[in-house]
Amino acid sequence: MTPLSGRILVTGGAGFIGSALVWALNGRGLRDIVVVDFIEADKRWKGLIPLGENSADKRRNLSPLHYAEFIEADVFRDAIARRPSAYGHFSTVFHLGACSSTTQDNGAYLQEVNIDYSTLLARWALAQGARFVYASSAATYGDGSAGMDDKDDHLDRLAPLNAYGRSKQAFDLFAQSQGWLDRVVGLKYFNVFGPNEAHKGDMRSLVAKAHQQILAGGSVRLFKSEHPDYRHGEQMRDFLYVKDAVEMTLHFADAGRAAGGLFNLGSGIASTWLELVRPIFAALGREPRIEFVALPEKLREKYQYFTRADIGKLRASGYARPVTPLSGAVADYVLNYLGPDRRLGQ
Repeated sequence: MTPLSGRILVTGGAGFIGSALVWALNGRGLRDIVVVDFIEADKRWKGLIPLGENSADKRRNLSPLHYAEFIEADVFRDAIARRPSAYGHFSTVFHLGACSSTTQDNGAYLQEVNIDYSTLLARWALAQGARFVYASSAATYGDGSAGMDDKDDHLDRLAPLNAYGRSKQAFDLFAQSQGWLDRVVGLKYFNVFGPNEAHKGDMRSLVAKAHQQILAGGSVRLFKSEHPDYRHGEQMRDFLYVKDAVEMTLHFADAGRAAGGLFNLGSGIASTWLELVRPIFAALGREPRIEFVALPEKLREKYQYFTRADIGKLRASGYARPVTPLSGAVADYVLNYLGPDRRLGQ
């Protein structure tokens, strides 16, 4: 394994997985980190729709962390587009700065943020010989009918269910067409949850939302199933704790330049929504109270009933750490972060 060294860039570094990654880098004694993100509430990409995130919460994500410099995302993008050497050399670039909303349907916004920006950064990083690790998404798998393995040779058969997934798929395909996938790493994150997601609003994990619902009214609301093969609450997802997600992410920087391609990042286990929420009640010392509500009409054609990451390729790359059991991850999140309202590093 090649340990991380040199200057490190983290785009989206004030966001959920990005700030968790900075925290994990700090845990390895690394502080020569440049964080790129949007913090100012009125920032937009070329006048398009705002990111819709809580800037105060993003500032809280960063406040306990150690880094060398913070740069607003549009300032950084424009600077390296004009003069690639504007911010000097980086050994590793983690590109986690993108639109992560699965309900976003503004095509121009997704093109600008998830495709054009990623293309600019990949070309820039490769030109200076930096290791480039970027966030793809499990949303590229759509309903899973084409499988959920991360082999690069059938990438063009995937059919995402929403505009967000299509934007992520478009960049994966572009990277493949450019011959980049033997030199860069794209990470297909499954359902990541954990500390530092408060700024995401409606896009927070169910754990964060359910915790709030339980404190307010004593019960959790889950969507009813519209699929005959799944009972209410037994729709299944691959849930991954953010602490595991960032360890997996760092593995691909540690792995040196030999590992390239697309990799699933998940637990490798499909769990039901009921299995996710019951540990929340247990952590709070309450009996489970669950209400089932109708799935909104606009989601019915785009709803995934089953996801499970095939993590064989991740394991074959040398990642051997066990994944945190779901109940333990939920308890850690609820008791050590949601309850006391803490961020990673506090």
